Amino acid sequence: MGDILFLAHRVPFPPDRGDKIRSHHLLQGLAKLAPVHVGTFGETETDMMQKRELAQMAKTHALVERRKPLPLAGIEAVLSNKPVSVTAFEHEAMRRYVAKTLGNHRIDTIFVFSGQMGQYIPDSYHGRVVIDLCDVDSAKFEAYAAAGQRRWINRREAKLLAREEARLAHRADVTLLISAMEASLLASRMDSLSGTAIRALGNGIDTDFFDPSSTPFQPDLEEGEDPQLVFTGQMDYAPNVAAVEWVMREIMPALRKTHARARFHIVGRAPGAALKARHGENGVRVWGEVPDVRPFLRSADLVVAPLMIARGVQNKVLEAMAMARPVVLTPGAATGIPARDGEHFAVVPADPAQWLEAIDGLLGDAGKARGMGAAARRFVTGHMGWAAIHRQLAELMRPTESDSDAA
Repeated sequence: MGDILFLAHRVPFPPDRGDKIRSHHLLQGLAKLAPVHVGTFGETETDMMQKRELAQMAKTHALVERRKPLPLAGIEAVLSNKPVSVTAFEHEAMRRYVAKTLGNHRIDTIFVFSGQMGQYIPDSYHGRVVIDLCDVDSAKFEAYAAAGQRRWINRREAKLLAREEARLAHRADVTLLISAMEASLLASRMDSLSGTAIRALGNGIDTDFFDPSSTPFQPDLEEGEDPQLVFTGQMDYAPNVAAVEWVMREIMPALRKTHARARFHIVGRAPGAALKARHGENGVRVWGEVPDVRPFLRSADLVVAPLMIARGVQNKVLEAMAMARPVVLTPGAATGIPARDGEHFAVVPADPAQWLEAIDGLLGDAGKARGMGAAARRFVTGHMGWAAIHRQLAELMRPTESDSDAA
């Protein structure tokens, strides 16, 4: 097998958010198979400090700083009739790196992580192409529009992204999605599946890292006897914001009628001013970015994930399960995790009364809560470790006659 060119819209280091976790571990898996060249973008000071990490893993690399303002990307998108999320990642330096790498090295496979990077596959390239779309982003923007969020903009983005997703699926030898449900969804939205190969490759979890036996408690969550609920996630991401607002509005006032000092901890980087202003309201604590989420998970009585709009596999759920915590979540947040409701986690529709019943049931039965957490850890350790995902990746990277079969 010749070299692999890996293109990712965000630098896969450090693996501290959902997309970076997946790209980081997929890059590790690919590096076991062949020398890898990495082209990627950085947005923050921390991102741009990852050149050393890239150099240690990659044969060559380009870490391009992305500074394009979103309004400019929007103008370019309108003028070019492209999705905003694609024009936001257009950069001549990345095109030069791709051309140089293909010219100077024997690249057998281009592996594209996320649809934004599909624009960098040259029409003249005749090697193997594997594209990991992760989720069906066009469906996500449709859901935003249906929920009344910036209807015209999101409808436009959904339509143009759907067109780009179909183009990429036909361009690729294999198109990967994060779950069988997402793979079926993509296939159902395409006019033709001829010449496509759409496959599912799930997320994994590092159960050695997320291990309660080697994680200290978070002292602030150990005070008092009343329950501590925890939500983790990137807090400038609209579905996460909507989820915690729902808990603050629908759950905490009622929960504190029976548990007067119950607290709800929101743990994750970049909370907005409106969210931070609600710190202290009905037991809410907005932590923002923390050095390590594991102590918060270990000290939680319950982890909650009431996502109304969810695509793919939620790392936040896998992390909580690996930390042996009982998790209450909506059906969308459970997507792609083949665990059993009632045994490994509690799947509850987004109805406040049902959620309060599920929460009270676990808070009132410590043995049941401990048993669910222990079963959750056994499940992810046995079925969703990254070693298993790497084995599946290695199989998918082997060219087969079925690559051109319809999904």
